[in-house]
Amino acid sequence: MFDYVARPDLLKGRVILVTGAGRGIGAAAAKAFAAHGATVLLLGKTEESLNHLYDEIEEAGYPQPAVIPFNLETALAHQYDELAAMIENEFGRLDGLLHNAAILGPRTPLEQLSGDNFMRVMQINVNAAFMLTSTLLPLLKLSADASVVFTSSSVGRQGRAYWGAYAVSKFACEGLMQVLADEVEGISRGGVCPPAHHPGTRATAVGGLRRAGG
Repeated sequence: MFDYVARPDLLKGRVILVTGAGRGIGAAAAKAFAAHGATVLLLGKTEESLNHLYDEIEEAGYPQPAVIPFNLETALAHQYDELAAMIENEFGRLDGLLHNAAILGPRTPLEQLSGDNFMRVMQINVNAAFMLTSTLLPLLKLSADASVVFTSSSVGRQGRAYWGAYAVSKFACEGLMQVLADEVEGISRGGVCPPAHHPGTRATAVGGLRRAGG
């Protein structure tokens, strides 16, 4: 069993964007990054949850985070561009991107899955991850040692009955991650993987856009 304890200032001065930061893995990861010195950009749909996390981080004495209300289901291309411009203007670069936001969708046989439900899962879990990554890559390349992290799942490597659009979306994320890892240079190796809080779910890091997860 590998036991690793990160030094308190491991992420000092780093700027890290976390999607789905309002609860669950996203909130836990954001707090962990902040506890190790990072300025965390809290992106999510529900501003109330983000503000609550903001207060927790501030009260703990960690670097001041930023709250970014952003709806990944409905965001248009120009809104991603505006997000990138805001990050560049406020922070100058981006050192890390954690793709945590995802929805499960109905647990049902594919033949019974509606097109609307399928498209919604793919929009949030895959399309938004692509749009964020492609839009923010120029800012990540300004960092001396940037990382991109995708949350994945065992059902994204071995399909299982009744996991529907969620499994398909995680297969797609694995493919997106692998293609990026093969194409993109200039993002140095390294990254952080949040712990799995749900059975079958894990985080896979891409630093140098390399895979660093199991």
